Amino acid sequence: MAISSPPAVRRPPLPAIPLVIAEERCKGCEICVAACPKDALALDLRRVNVLGYHPVTLVDAAACTSCAFCARVCPDAVFTVWTASHEERPR
Repeated sequence: MAISSPPAVRRPPLPAIPLVIAEERCKGCEICVAACPKDALALDLRRVNVLGYHPVTLVDAAACTSCAFCARVCPDAVFTVWTASHEERPR
């Protein structure tokens, strides 16, 4: 009797979160806001982080293209940029 492997199961796609921001380390310099070509970032003027600054926040997740310009210019490395795999991208 041969043992067969179970059928391959694809995991469901993760929620579309293109950008994770370590807001507790953000100094509110706004360099990333100026670098974003889609105007998807802004300072959250309603909150203050543990450093005493207004942190940057993603205001339009649908507009974010995961270009990583924000991560490249950030002096404090607060960004983690995610992109969809080739299978998950719309054609």
